[in-house]
Amino acid sequence: MAKQWSFVVVLALLFSIVTACGSNAGNSTGSNSNTSNGNTGESQQAVDGATDTLEKWAETIKSKYDGTEINLAFASHPSTESFQKLTGDFEKLTGIKVKWEVMEETYLKNKQLLDYTGKTGTYDGLMVDGFWMSEYGAKKVIEPLDDYLNDTNLTPDWFDYEDIVPAYRNGISKYNDKVYGVPTAGETRFIAYRKDLFEKYGKTPPATMDEFLELAQFFNGKEDGLYGVSMRAQRGTHAASGLMTLMYNFGGGFINQQTGDVTMTDPKTIHAMQFYVDLLKNAPKDVASYTHEEALSAFTTGKAAMWLDATALAPRILDPSSSEVADKVGFVPTPEGPEGKASALAGWNMSISSLSGNKEATWAFIVYMNSKEKAKEYVLGGGVPVRTSIYTDEELVASDPSYPVQLEALNDANVLVEKGISWIPPHEKLGQILDRVGYYVSSAMSGEISVQEAAEKSQTELEDIVGK
Repeated sequence: MAKQWSFVVVLALLFSIVTACGSNAGNSTGSNSNTSNGNTGESQQAVDGATDTLEKWAETIKSKYDGTEINLAFASHPSTESFQKLTGDFEKLTGIKVKWEVMEETYLKNKQLLDYTGKTGTYDGLMVDGFWMSEYGAKKVIEPLDDYLNDTNLTPDWFDYEDIVPAYRNGISKYNDKVYGVPTAGETRFIAYRKDLFEKYGKTPPATMDEFLELAQFFNGKEDGLYGVSMRAQRGTHAASGLMTLMYNFGGGFINQQTGDVTMTDPKTIHAMQFYVDLLKNAPKDVASYTHEEALSAFTTGKAAMWLDATALAPRILDPSSSEVADKVGFVPTPEGPEGKASALAGWNMSISSLSGNKEATWAFIVYMNSKEKAKEYVLGGGVPVRTSIYTDEELVASDPSYPVQLEALNDANVLVEKGISWIPPHEKLGQILDRVGYYVSSAMSGEISVQEAAEKSQTELEDIVGK
């Protein structure tokens, strides 16, 4: 997928890198703010069959919301561009006018929070990073969506919520077991490897972390200008993100997600940190400056035998116009570690602002844009897949052979979800946590301090941050 995670208040780069509403959902501020738009509870009185096709649903929506305008605050992103391509048909079908405000990710979160704290209610629909979900849910910036999803008049069968990949449904869009967003674009992480080099030297792609390290060491310097692996590792959030790519496979973590206790000096976390540092000894010498972009470039220009990063970037690896190794690449999931399988999970959601005066009209937009009915058109328009039916679509798999491996990696990501562990640590001060962990991990990479010292210093700072 073309998702390119950039630094958003030190949160969104981890992804580059992955609802108390009902018929009167607009009444979250004490007044029936949807009444002026024709929402007086008719959705609960819809005639059977009135929404059993997209066209019939659109007629019903138009009868209630024709002329309503909804305002959106979205990030500059390939998924946004694809949704914008679909907007004209949505407006014609429903009569709802859509006003887009699209901005760089760097500004999006601040803009959304200022709108909420200032109680201006400018926006109806929000594009929300999975990394922000805990904060937005705790602060009530966005509406819980369970009641919308459970109302068949508001969410017809053809939307097919269950078709959304379980890891995305359960891992990036919930807070306190309530749904606060509909996944629109997501990613996990996997390995791309040079099939030509592996065949030349009789190697098979890694299935375990031990094999991953051994292969990185084998290929490092095997040919002139060749390194074993390429990953993101820039000091700060990128280094923390890189560590998280494999940390859970070792059983490590930054904080205990049940108790909130800091776990940086847990032996499993230290083991993961040591592995990450050792692995990157086989990366290009300037890896400590790499974001996901530089890591990708090192691989696509043929400088690395393996690459571990976001599935979002697979299209660029497979594009001959941007990759020198496009016809030489294979993919495998993140290798299994001492504690089993796990994989990264990040992504974007569409959510409804708790201050919106047009909640049901906004939900209609979310339903249309993210439905199974429109999913293929959305992906063909440059959107990022989140649905099982898309990952298994024969035509789309033919154009992107990484799809089956992406789905396998997402199943591994769901293993973590089912354990009750969020790949994105659910803490309101996540940005600070990632920044400090990444700072000390980077210091260990450069040899300024040992991994043990990095763990101890991170432990101390994180205890101050989380108050434990």
